[in-house]
Amino acid sequence: MLIIAERINATRRRIGRAIEERDAGLLEREVRIQAEAGADFIDVNAASDPAREIDDLRWAVEVVQRSTDLPLCLDSSDPEALRAGLELIEGDVVMLNSVTGEPDKMQQVIPLAAESGARLVALTMDGRGLPDTAERRVDIAAKLIEAAQSAGIERGRLFVDPCIQPISTSVEQALAVLSAVFRIMQAFPGAHTTCGLSNISFGLPNRPLINRTYLGCLIAAGLDSAILDPTAGEVMDVVRAAEALAGRDDFCMNYIRAMRERL
Repeated sequence: MLIIAERINATRRRIGRAIEERDAGLLEREVRIQAEAGADFIDVNAASDPAREIDDLRWAVEVVQRSTDLPLCLDSSDPEALRAGLELIEGDVVMLNSVTGEPDKMQQVIPLAAESGARLVALTMDGRGLPDTAERRVDIAAKLIEAAQSAGIERGRLFVDPCIQPISTSVEQALAVLSAVFRIMQAFPGAHTTCGLSNISFGLPNRPLINRTYLGCLIAAGLDSAILDPTAGEVMDVVRAAEALAGRDDFCMNYIRAMRERL
């Protein structure tokens, strides 16, 4: 299970203020605690102010890179911000978050990922907005995967995000996303699935409970990556247990190791 750590996101008030005030120490601490909690990638989002986003993202990328050896996931809806962030990447591994099924976004972001060798998060939404059924999610995923492969991006670099929506406003969406994850993983061998996990619990009390419960369901459906807070209560325990139960942890060694480290 590949974990993309979500805490460095300018939409969070504390992080947005730190980026605006160039508080490198706060970002460095956030990187450290996420890495220690089990992150594989550090997501970097600096989009609190579109007018400053490119400068803010460049600054944040520099701070995060000097704080960790983990690869970065550059998170922006602006292709030019993604390009600016890519110019500063020092290692060979990077992820772009994200591209959608909108033609202009595909035309701008897919070539950027192809040229840089980046892994790419592909959101199953298009000009009609967020999908409301599993079928529509799979259809958009097929379009994105075909376009990426035509540009020379192999499936293993693609992470399809079925766009989780809050169950507080649309309770049937939890099952629709589970179905979409299963179908995408079956229909497109080699491609990955990921998600912004915390969207599921927006507007509800005890959000960590909803998040980690749903994560277990998603792993059972085939999800093999998630954008989440690895420091949130017990979520990494759920990752290890669910992967063992789903047959994705040989002899349960990752689960056993994780439990031993807590003793």
